[in-house]
Amino acid sequence: MPSWTNATGPASGLLRPAETVREAGLRRDAPVSPALAPFVERYWSVRWNRTGRPPHRSEVLSHPSVNLSVEFGSQPRFGQALPAVLVHGVTRRRFTIDLVGTGRVTAAKFRPGGWVAFGGRLPGRASVTPLDSALGLDAGLLLDAVLAEEDDDARAAVLDAALAPLAPDPPPAYRELLALLERMAADRSLIRVEQVAALGAMSVRSLQRLFAGYVGLSPKAVLARFRLQDAAATIDAGEVGDLAGLAASLGWFDQAHFSRDFRAVTGTTPSAYLRRARAASG
Repeated sequence: MPSWTNATGPASGLLRPAETVREAGLRRDAPVSPALAPFVERYWSVRWNRTGRPPHRSEVLSHPSVNLSVEFGSQPRFGQALPAVLVHGVTRRRFTIDLVGTGRVTAAKFRPGGWVAFGGRLPGRASVTPLDSALGLDAGLLLDAVLAEEDDDARAAVLDAALAPLAPDPPPAYRELLALLERMAADRSLIRVEQVAALGAMSVRSLQRLFAGYVGLSPKAVLARFRLQDAAATIDAGEVGDLAGLAASLGWFDQAHFSRDFRAVTGTTPSAYLRRARAASG
């Protein structure tokens, strides 16, 4: 049974986190009410003012999660006029945004599969769309209530209070999914789908159907995402002795394949990412 208190995966998936904390005031510490804990992993917020300054590029090796965000800014984002309440679908690769002008975001990060289990329809992959009536929330009222608060914690509390009364009992299949996801995120020795299916005492096909229905990605894609997040987090923490050893510890049979996979989702090679992380840390 999942603990509900542990994040599903490395702390954030944020690439070069120190830069974003410094440039956009990232916060990820607002409490989640017990009724929502099976579905919502955390609330997070960012705010920035780049007036007269160049854009800041924020990049996230995203978890396989849906985010519900309340966004304000001086310019449109994701092709959407602001302010707005937006639903961010699951992305397969890194999520990149250039922070320009002024802006502010308060968001609920749902656990993988949590959006569907909560009562929403699985949004389009990598889509960003205005909140519709799927959850039974009035987007206009929610927007006004969140924006009426100045403090980040108060804004997160408004989101929490709006979502909590809608929380259902977690379906048994979803509980099973979260138990598997927690093991997949925490155990670096899990590198094959067959290992995960064995943990759940199910066939690979049944595991694939479970992930397709709730997460929208295959278990193979989620496993790869967790291990690549582990790699980026280890580099950012300054804990890398050599990249070949890191690759081997995370299940890659050679450094060339690791470098290819890392670059495919982060846009840069592990060695270049390591150099930038070391430079950022001084």
